Amino acid sequence: MKRLLLAACLSTAIATAVVGCATTTSPTGRTQQVGAVSQEQLNAMGVQAFNQAKAQKPQSSDARQNAYVRCVVNAVTRELPPNWQYNWETALFVDNSPNAFALPGGKVGLYTGIFSVARNQDQLAAVVAHEIGHVVSRHHDERITRQMGAQAGLGIVGAIVGSAYGEGAASAAGQLGGAAVQAGFLLPNNRQQESEADVVGQQLMAKAGFDPQQAIGLWENMIAASGGSRPPQWLSTHPDPRSRIQELRARASGLMPTYQQARAAGHTPRCG
Repeated sequence: MKRLLLAACLSTAIATAVVGCATTTSPTGRTQQVGAVSQEQLNAMGVQAFNQAKAQKPQSSDARQNAYVRCVVNAVTRELPPNWQYNWETALFVDNSPNAFALPGGKVGLYTGIFSVARNQDQLAAVVAHEIGHVVSRHHDERITRQMGAQAGLGIVGAIVGSAYGEGAASAAGQLGGAAVQAGFLLPNNRQQESEADVVGQQLMAKAGFDPQQAIGLWENMIAASGGSRPPQWLSTHPDPRSRIQELRARASGLMPTYQQARAAGHTPRCG
């Protein structure tokens, strides 16, 4: 659903990037290896990559659409823990791809094509919360740290360029040793992160007062838009959409009390 943009700004970060690695716990309780770069460096890289994206890609001038996406992003980010309470910035890029991303440093980018699959504010919140889920779960940090450990002297540039989600994973696998690494290390890691971002994002949207059941509708729309064409699940960088829908549906019922409590407390977004 996104391409990681951090590779665009590596040339200014390499000289000071490498620091000690550490073991931490993700929001879902998973053990992570992080720390190849500091959070400050990640934030700076995210900001620079975002600025370059804005310089290179046209942004929508539609005031209504811009207000809509800012409203959803603001509603979601208000529910983040204090250490993630940046002044989150949003950009809406003119592109027909149903795509979105979030970056360290408090940046969210959406493509106008996302409206073709996210057809109401709750479905758009599912997209936004999922992408922010990657950031707060430290997936950028984890990807860089793990790939630096796997790349065995190929250099930090190659490692981070290879950390792009989705289509970029195949390129990374080629750099790191071919099909065995691709099937056994890089791609399963992507699926794990995608599943975790689903969990974190669905919880976050419910806390913000968006219906967590609408994440199911979003992925049903995604399947319809793709024509149902998918590679085998074990070779995919994302969970199989139908498996994903089953997991989202199973979690949604448990999150309804959170959603109802949020609404009762006044978290009633009216964005679109």
